[in-house]
Amino acid sequence: MKKPTTWQTYLSASSFQTLFFLLLLPLWSLTAAQAQTTAPASNAGTLLTPSQFLGYPLGGNFTPHSELLRYVDHVVQNSGGRMRLQPYGRTYENRPLEVVQIASPENLSRLEEIRRNNLRRAGLESGAAKAAEPAIVWLSYNIHGNEAVSSEAMMQVLYDLANPQNQQTQQWLQNTVVLLDPCVNPDGRERYAQWYNRVRNRTPNASPYAWEHHEPWPGGRFNHYYFDLNRDWAWQTQQESQQRVALYSQWLPQVHADFHEMGVDNPYYFSPAAKPFHADITPFQREFQNTIGEYNRKVFDQNNWLYFTRETYDLFYPSYGDTYPSFNGAIGMTYEQGGSGRAGVQILKSDGDTLTLSQRIAHHHAASMATIQATAERHDPLVREFEKYYTTARTKPGGDYKTYVLAASNDPGQLESLRKYLDRQQISYGYAPRKMRTKGFNYTTGKNESVEIQPRDLVVSMYQPKSTLVKVLFEPRPALEDSLTYDITAWALPYAYGLKAYALKEQLKGSDAATARAPSAPIRNAPATGTPYAYVARWTNIQDLRFLSQLLQKKVKVRVAELPFEAEGQKYQAGTLVITRTGNENMGPRFDQIVRAQADSMGVMVQAVRSGFSTTGADFGSSSVRYVKQPTVGLVAGEGISPTAFGEIWHFFEQQIGYPVTVIGTDYLNSIPLQKFDVLILPDGNYADIYPEKSLENLKTWVRAGGKLIAMEGAAAYLANRKDFLLKTKPADTAAAKKASPYAPLRRYADSERRQIEERVQGSVYRVQLDNTHPLAFGYGSTYYALVRDTLNYRFLGDGGWNVGILKKEGSAAGFTGRRARQKLTDTFVLGTQGMGRGQVVYLADNPLFRGFWQGGKLLFGNALFFVGQ
Repeated sequence: MKKPTTWQTYLSASSFQTLFFLLLLPLWSLTAAQAQTTAPASNAGTLLTPSQFLGYPLGGNFTPHSELLRYVDHVVQNSGGRMRLQPYGRTYENRPLEVVQIASPENLSRLEEIRRNNLRRAGLESGAAKAAEPAIVWLSYNIHGNEAVSSEAMMQVLYDLANPQNQQTQQWLQNTVVLLDPCVNPDGRERYAQWYNRVRNRTPNASPYAWEHHEPWPGGRFNHYYFDLNRDWAWQTQQESQQRVALYSQWLPQVHADFHEMGVDNPYYFSPAAKPFHADITPFQREFQNTIGEYNRKVFDQNNWLYFTRETYDLFYPSYGDTYPSFNGAIGMTYEQGGSGRAGVQILKSDGDTLTLSQRIAHHHAASMATIQATAERHDPLVREFEKYYTTARTKPGGDYKTYVLAASNDPGQLESLRKYLDRQQISYGYAPRKMRTKGFNYTTGKNESVEIQPRDLVVSMYQPKSTLVKVLFEPRPALEDSLTYDITAWALPYAYGLKAYALKEQLKGSDAATARAPSAPIRNAPATGTPYAYVARWTNIQDLRFLSQLLQKKVKVRVAELPFEAEGQKYQAGTLVITRTGNENMGPRFDQIVRAQADSMGVMVQAVRSGFSTTGADFGSSSVRYVKQPTVGLVAGEGISPTAFGEIWHFFEQQIGYPVTVIGTDYLNSIPLQKFDVLILPDGNYADIYPEKSLENLKTWVRAGGKLIAMEGAAAYLANRKDFLLKTKPADTAAAKKASPYAPLRRYADSERRQIEERVQGSVYRVQLDNTHPLAFGYGSTYYALVRDTLNYRFLGDGGWNVGILKKEGSAAGFTGRRARQKLTDTFVLGTQGMGRGQVVYLADNPLFRGFWQGGKLLFGNALFFVGQ
């Protein structure tokens, strides 16, 4: 087996000179950089280095995104037939997203054939694949915008791959196709680069106290809506992720490398990864992580660069840039360079050394080249094991469960959302053709028991190319080998979508499951006969929420039934929308057109009724059928607020339900006339400086006058125990403290981290008991599966409050919860409301909109917005 080459062999002469230049860069001032000639306007046929093209030394500045792409285009145009540019989408701020396809001229000429052969190996395209083909490696740079060094390093990587004089890279390209994404998150990068280039000193100031090392809120890490794109690979809630993964799925590379940064005082991280490894990371994937690690170690050791492995960065949560590719057959790699948004061009570390941008570029450049080299020199086993991975997936899938079933009786809107999600993931499914009884795991009860499969239940078989991904996304309780993990520990799709489902140990095949997909026809409401008295629409999913949002904005008056009723032979639950002609007379015939058009557009079935009389329950004119006011909504953002928590709400309004919201900055929040708003939303954050006592009194005055305050997570925690707010934390267990051993404080220093996790809940699924007669829980059954990430420790609300969602004993359904955290999460408040004067306070101690993928919580937030307090 061929061993990794040494650093001297690995670098061509031109590359070594480039590295030497990068390491000398800190000695140069910005003045010297400015003295360089500007980028030539035209250099047709001449391949320029990054520094020649940009007009300043690479590492002397953070390059604007537009200039990055100009250089990428320059290299592609002058690559001698080695590169093509493939645009794949746009960001929310309309910046281009693109991938550079890189191969030898011979392989580039048949690139489509190589791509399709790769999909044949995976069983995702018909036909037999050719025996010998190059391996495919995908390099993703700058997914976190303020970890901006990687896109700077990308330019040097691109140059080296295009340079015909670099014999080493040209040799690698004989056996490798490189797909290079120059900047995954252009909006975040540009937010950071513009800020830094605006505030930096003429000569970079290495003092950690300098302005240029203190990035303002919200920072450049996130995309336009402040989502972390490196937590969105599997869920694809964001436009950038959807477009990128769609292209990724057309290639399915054997290796994927994701380039990041971490704290200033850290050196460099590369594989092997830390525990826990997900059980579905194969032995070969673990072995090849080590192989690529060996290539990196050779380079870093030769250059006396510090690094660490096997710490911090695990392979468990499925939505990272290393795990998601791994569950799609790749060797998923994370690289972390010390620095991040705080480092700037240079910064003084705590050990007295100065970390420079040029050093950071050199490290990421070296890791990039080592990854390509490892892929090229080990291409045969990579391609062979990739094919074996997918063959095993189709014929001998792993895990206890071989079939996942989702009941046809589930809400049609939620089922349709899940079907669309499965289609994006290339996951095949079918439908049960007949009724049958078998044994399986029931997600609703959390037990292995007898279950009944009904005709048209949706069936997902493990015997398919994407079976590993199916298992990861559906398994009820992922096996966790070590509780010291980096992220959430439960995410099963039936819980996330709030669906009744079963996991079966047997394979439903042949006559048991239809293999062809049955695409659902879009809902079209038939024109009503005559002139209906009213239209009614059930309230069960986010499509209904979008429907209500659009009706209110079109000035259609809508009511909500607070009690179940029956009309014209149909039964309806509390939360049903009642849209009467009365109150909408001024619209004339447009009333029917608007209601039906919006229902069709949102995929909502409306029922036309001829009378306001209910055979059971309240009639439409009852006081329990309440008018839904169109609220004016304010959303707090700025210093002190969690950017991602704010972004989840902002995205919910703008992209998911299409309802207007006014974003209000914390720096002027207390100076605005709150009476202009009906609803004020406080996302998770630290409110000590936002709402000192005097400002808090003003907020309460607004609520008493009829305002509705929605306090989420940290905002609810801030209001707890304060005057006039009913939310209270549980008292300390003094009896248990007295019984504790006098030796309890004696503990080993080495065990400190493990003792801390006793107090933590690691993103676990909990069964919340609901009072679904309350407007906050309309559209739900008696339980709601919440993804709990904080150790909630609240008493039940006293007189004047409504405990709408609570946790009782044995509420945990999946995921890790520490011993002490589990005790606190027993008999605790989760969500509810209290009256305050003529207004309402809604407490959402748990976030139902987390990362935009927890579909089951979105209606709950809609209830808080539109129904509570009506």
